Amino acid sequence: MALLPIIKYPDPVLVTPTKEVLDITDEIIQLMDDMYETMIDGDGIGIAAPQVNKSLRIALVEIDEETGLFEMINPKIIKSSGKAIDVEGCLSFPEIYGTVERAETIVLQYFDRDGDAYEVEAEDYLARVFQHELEHLDGKLFTDKIIQKIKPEDLEDYMEENIT
Repeated sequence: MALLPIIKYPDPVLVTPTKEVLDITDEIIQLMDDMYETMIDGDGIGIAAPQVNKSLRIALVEIDEETGLFEMINPKIIKSSGKAIDVEGCLSFPEIYGTVERAETIVLQYFDRDGDAYEVEAEDYLARVFQHELEHLDGKLFTDKIIQKIKPEDLEDYMEENIT
């Protein structure tokens, strides 16, 4: 496994819609392994292929051991409901944080590294992370949706005041 450079804004790969994965090859498996190492090394909880300069519909999410690792090939949201506003950050935008409105609950379909199809219902924080990563696959950025910017030095205070 290898650490990959994390692509930072304004690199054009971040705003370019990705291509669907047609075959799950050894290279795709290796890319997912490398993306995972890169995400963990960057202290992230999600990473999308464009963030490592690959314009493919692949994203990984792991918010904690309880939810486990989601390795998603060609993911798509098929249903969403509710609205929630919370703070987000991004490996491709170091030191930028802000509140973003997203669906509170989603239903997501994807394929794993073995080509098996999955459908997952997610809510709250997990739903938010999935939506953030899938937007990367469409060339969309969370910074375009920020309602209120939060300075890095104010992040901890904001979180303490707004955790429900």
